[in-house]
Amino acid sequence: MTQDTTDISQTRAWLMAIRPRTLPAVLGPLIVGNALALGVEGFSLLTALVIISCGLLLQISVNLANDYFDSLSGVDSQERLGPIRMTQAGLISAKQMKKAMIMSLICALLVGVYLIDIGGWPIGLLAAASLLAVICYSGGPYPLASHGLGELTVFIFFGLVAVVGSVYLQTGATSQEAWLLGAAIGSLNAAIMLVNNVRDINTDAKAHKRTLAVRLGQGQARVFYQTLVYLPYGIIISAFLLGFLPGFAVGLSGLSLVYARSLSRQFHELSGAELNPILAQTALLSLVFSLLFSLGWYLGLS
Repeated sequence: MTQDTTDISQTRAWLMAIRPRTLPAVLGPLIVGNALALGVEGFSLLTALVIISCGLLLQISVNLANDYFDSLSGVDSQERLGPIRMTQAGLISAKQMKKAMIMSLICALLVGVYLIDIGGWPIGLLAAASLLAVICYSGGPYPLASHGLGELTVFIFFGLVAVVGSVYLQTGATSQEAWLLGAAIGSLNAAIMLVNNVRDINTDAKAHKRTLAVRLGQGQARVFYQTLVYLPYGIIISAFLLGFLPGFAVGLSGLSLVYARSLSRQFHELSGAELNPILAQTALLSLVFSLLFSLGWYLGLS
């Protein structure tokens, strides 16, 4: 599908390359991770802000890398149904995009030095793994996104690592609440990736990009989306019944189930470019779920 790029300025092109609509995916788990550490002696607002800054820089790096590597590999073409990709459209050169990706990674690393100093070698290992995942997600000899591992990667890094790592940096330890919430939010963020891959299922298949959606087929991928958006509520309700999570936080975050049900219904009925709004709305669901849980947790401490 040819998209008109004549009215896009360089400033807007860079903003589009950053993909602001994807940023809620990283904000949600980091907010929850720091919220879980509220009330613990030694909680640092500065550390929380640095964690969030580092997470945002890594997300931006992923987006820039995806734009750069998918253009080089031919995955992005004029037939794509999603938003315009800057390198493929010729709005930003491959050289510029690569330089911006590297600069973003360097900034994330510089910010991360503060966190490594606080958390020690475990955070250093997570930092190295995160940087490697940014590059290997779309690039390298075995791009994770092209081999059906995109959703799993998102679940791990934008769920478990983000929540558990934040708690560890604030408290020096992990907690069962952190692992449970990491799995819940990781599931929602994996659903964002699945929407993207179902939308691009035909063009990805032509480009030999074997995403999870391509491997499962559209029908099974739709069922899997429902699983991903409903699973978090099963996790938190089960955890409440087992006495692992407080009822107020679970009840408040559970209000977002109405939104999740609406998205699930829409996702089942739409296809192709019609899924673009669902992608942004699924990212919003992740953030709303996270904010409601964090608010409930904070009020429960009062």
